Amino acid sequence: MPAEELTAGDFSEVDDPFALFGAWLSEATESEINDPTAMAVATVDPDGMPNVRMVLLKGFDAAGFVFYTNFESAKGRELTASGKAALLFHWKSLRRQVRIRGPVSTVSEAEADAYYASRPRGSRIGAWASQQSRPMEGRFALEKAVARYTAKFGIGEIPRPPHWSGFRITPLQIEFWHDRPFRLHDRIVFSRADDGADWTKDRLYP
Repeated sequence: MPAEELTAGDFSEVDDPFALFGAWLSEATESEINDPTAMAVATVDPDGMPNVRMVLLKGFDAAGFVFYTNFESAKGRELTASGKAALLFHWKSLRRQVRIRGPVSTVSEAEADAYYASRPRGSRIGAWASQQSRPMEGRFALEKAVARYTAKFGIGEIPRPPHWSGFRITPLQIEFWHDRPFRLHDRIVFSRADDGADWTKDRLYP
């Protein structure tokens, strides 16, 4: 059954998790009021303490799920150190969620450059001005940095900062969850041993 023809109760018939995710994301784009591409990214710090925060998905295909950030931020340092991450999409309007786990890699320089160039000019300035996750003595310090880089890049293109790029999470596990009455939810998990291996599919107790 093609993923785009699925109803809520029969998604277990699909064998391609990327096609199913694409169908669900398309529906969420129509129904979610704000940020259907919002996802929680979970990492672990050097002391083994978990961290989680919301970011925006900027692209996905069979190679994985991509978002962009400052590599010197907390999440950037943690992703670089551990090489692993988990993602969570929750679409309340559809009563659905998708959980993803897998290894992390950086996107290519060409991918990072292309996405950076597509951002609003103010966002590109912000990538230079913000020392993300580090202590800030006051709001004025950020505003001063924005003014400085606005003047520096007043004319012409704004180059991508060397510390700003993207991460790709290549999934080894993708779980689809759909709310059902009496908490008897539908859960289907796709798993594989490594990138390129065949997917296995299991239905889980709710």
